[in-house]
Amino acid sequence: MHPREASAALPAPAATAAPLSELPEPLTRRESEVLQMLAGGLANKEIAARLSISDHTVKFHVASILGKLGASTRTEAVSIGIRQGLVLL
Repeated sequence: MHPREASAALPAPAATAAPLSELPEPLTRRESEVLQMLAGGLANKEIAARLSISDHTVKFHVASILGKLGASTRTEAVSIGIRQGLVLL
């Protein structure tokens, strides 16, 4: 098989982030707050202090945000959040 034929036979790459309207589960109010603080460059300890929650709880929220947005990193989650209107600049 010629390389062009092989590449044409491959499925198109999937987008890494689900469009807002297709998120299987929307962000909770608290996850939205955490995402906004991530966009502000705050570390987990700073977010925990501002929200009066533990570092562990912040990590849980961050993991949930990453999963819901289909992101691999905090930076990617913020980028997706901005594109989808979830983060106010």
